Amino acid sequence: MTRWQSALRRLPAGLARAGSSEQQVSCIGCRAFATAAPYSYDPPGRNHLFVPGPVNIHSSVQQAMDRPAQNHRDPWFNPFFSSILEDCKMLFGTTKGTTFIYPGTGTGGWEVGLTNTLSPGDKILTFRYGQFSLLWVDMMERLGLDVQVIDERWGNGVDEARLEKALKADKDKKIKAVAVVHNETATGVTSDLAKIRETIDACNHPALFMVDGVSSIGALDFQMDKWRVDIAVTGSQKALSLPTGLAVVAVSDKALEARKTAKLQRVYYDLEDMIKTNKDGQVPYTPVLPLLYGMQASMKLMRAEGFENVIKRHHRLGEGARKAAKGWGLELLCKDSRWRSDALTVIETPKGTDSNLVVKNAYAKYNLSLGVGLTKVAGKVFRIGHLGNMDEVMLLGALAGTEMALIDAGIKIEPGSGVKEAVKHFQETSSVIPTRQAPPKMQM
Repeated sequence: MTRWQSALRRLPAGLARAGSSEQQVSCIGCRAFATAAPYSYDPPGRNHLFVPGPVNIHSSVQQAMDRPAQNHRDPWFNPFFSSILEDCKMLFGTTKGTTFIYPGTGTGGWEVGLTNTLSPGDKILTFRYGQFSLLWVDMMERLGLDVQVIDERWGNGVDEARLEKALKADKDKKIKAVAVVHNETATGVTSDLAKIRETIDACNHPALFMVDGVSSIGALDFQMDKWRVDIAVTGSQKALSLPTGLAVVAVSDKALEARKTAKLQRVYYDLEDMIKTNKDGQVPYTPVLPLLYGMQASMKLMRAEGFENVIKRHHRLGEGARKAAKGWGLELLCKDSRWRSDALTVIETPKGTDSNLVVKNAYAKYNLSLGVGLTKVAGKVFRIGHLGNMDEVMLLGALAGTEMALIDAGIKIEPGSGVKEAVKHFQETSSVIPTRQAPPKMQM
């Protein structure tokens, strides 16, 4: 009896009767069945989610979201929602800014920031160095703004010298806003917001400072008040470790003042409606209650960990992923260490190797979800997300799966070469979990 015939006999009767040739039993070891619908088989274990959003959700947050339907016009909602708006300020590093929560995504948050502060034809200066800065530029243009774009290599961040040159050339101060994607999720690049603010100040320029912090806020250092950010945007599916569905926006007093003269068309995203209702703990539209409960629980976890420790944890995870890449002998897309992101790591595959093979093998064989390369870097890189609800052992599992997928794609690496570097780093830098006592060293 051949190997495939033996495997066929072990299949469920319905599948076994479906055919009698080796081609009809496809990749038994890969858990796929030739006659089953694509993706219909639910394998043991779990899907290992390591894209840079959506991210893994903590079990206590999932439990908090599991609620029956409620009426948000009943009096319980007002103090509940007001407390969440206040708690959001921790994420942005602000005591002065005003926070708003919209049912939507980070893209909706972009539109909130632009339409409430600018008018048709207003000039806005921005940098394009990845998929999400590219998409923000597209929105600006479609809204009718005069967009001055500084293009950078995909893998670089904001060049402060080029920003300075552009602002100094604006003698008549026609640039109304400078817009920056803080953490470019397509390239694994984190621009230096402190230096960008220093550059704007050094040029004595009055432009609003707008920041897409969708994949940075809640994971990386973000200080809205210190850096005088006027518009900051994030989304629930990134470092907040929630399902997609909330756009969270923080607005400075300067930006709130700008809205009084802003003429861009807005309806759903008009801050005026939010301001009128939020002051009493209410909203102009039906809120996504399960996500608000989840947000409350997620921020409670962050406060318990301590926000400085949240930032340190992300740095430790980022360093572990970078050390793994070095162990594999692979290059990062971001060449300058000052811009390397602690929210995700973007790794180049060797020339001639389609990076999509790594991602497809990871999902098909190991139930591991990695990020593909986007647009300009499609087929050239893959992305490992390590933001939000993540710890060392979770990431080590992803790195092990990535090693196997790299080998499957024909990339010559030594098994364990990357994982051992990450293991060494995590073992040396991790601390005992608070409230858990370290065991005494074993006596030999």
